[in-house]
Amino acid sequence: MRANWVKNMIKTVYGQLEELPEFSVPPSILLVVAPYHRTVTDQLIEGATKTLNKVSAKIDFVEVPGALEIPTAILLASRHFSAFVALGCVIRGETSHYDTVSSESSRAISHLGLQGICIGNGILTVENYDQAEKRANPEVQNKGGDAAMAALQLIKLKTKFDWQSTY
Repeated sequence: MRANWVKNMIKTVYGQLEELPEFSVPPSILLVVAPYHRTVTDQLIEGATKTLNKVSAKIDFVEVPGALEIPTAILLASRHFSAFVALGCVIRGETSHYDTVSSESSRAISHLGLQGICIGNGILTVENYDQAEKRANPEVQNKGGDAAMAALQLIKLKTKFDWQSTY
């Protein structure tokens, strides 16, 4: 048992976790997408969807105006889905807006996670469009697929410990 845990941790730290969790009932997943950089987010959606289809997940989809609105949408839908995949792209510009959006969207998603909501964070925060395309492309870094995998792993962990929110 411990050897499998160590093996999975090594895969998580040093590369993609290849083993998909198994579910007796297909999980329901909401993809929450900020489509500001549409070509990038379309690739993130493709990668996430491919991963979720491998476990026959029930997938729903909603778009929000920007990355800052993703956590609010997740909170509003939190009683209706097993997990969430947050997808978006924030590219550094000439102002400090990038810093605010990157930090606050990540902080809010982490806060929701600490309340027991299973979220795979696939909001890319990058310096330029080339970095975004490499990370989003399902054939290169597949960060959408990674975010979906994180959501699935969190569902299994929550189920394993029969976790109930105390908030």
